[in-house]
Amino acid sequence: MSLKLVIFDVDGTLIDSQAHIVASMNGAFEGLGLTPPAREATLSIVGLSLPVAIDRLVPGMDAATQSALVEGYKNSFMRLRVENGAALSPFYPGAREMLDRLAGEDELLLGIATGKSRRGMEHLFDMHGIRPLFQTVQVADDHPSKPHPAMIEACLAETGVDTSHAVILGDTVFDIEMGRNAGIQAIGVSWGYHPVEDLQAAGAERVLGEFGQLAEALNEIWGTA
Repeated sequence: MSLKLVIFDVDGTLIDSQAHIVASMNGAFEGLGLTPPAREATLSIVGLSLPVAIDRLVPGMDAATQSALVEGYKNSFMRLRVENGAALSPFYPGAREMLDRLAGEDELLLGIATGKSRRGMEHLFDMHGIRPLFQTVQVADDHPSKPHPAMIEACLAETGVDTSHAVILGDTVFDIEMGRNAGIQAIGVSWGYHPVEDLQAAGAERVLGEFGQLAEALNEIWGTA
């Protein structure tokens, strides 16, 4: 029996954190007396590591201001998390049920590849009680930003799974491109932060309309799920 690996993005794929992200970004900019980016602009960079995301939002910003915005975002994010708990980061419909279902399959391993920090991911694990479901977890602290394939390569190395037996599920073109750069199949989701047509143009094998379609998609790819 060949082990298979399903790697999940987090924000915009498993967790609906858009309100949390936008509020945190607004807080970071306002804390420095700067005009926050438009909501659409902030959501367009979800998935990237913070320094890369800030640079895309405000190209050419000096290093000191960029660093201050990164720290301001982290501080706002943590403050809002303490104040609101899981209310700002709920699962998308069907996400938790699908994780539990896949985790119960003997030949399937689950992984995470996220632009979140380790501290942010661990807090999310604690909040939702899902840490035991994942055999490999890769965060922004340890890797270049998506779409660099380092996170997926680390997932494959830690689990011993071959590229032909791994898929990435994500909501942004950064996730899809990361998967393709690593040589694995990429599945998009329609409920996240990038349009379906962009995911398809980036090379998504298919784009799901709801979480319940994931098991069938995996079955089509591997013949079993």
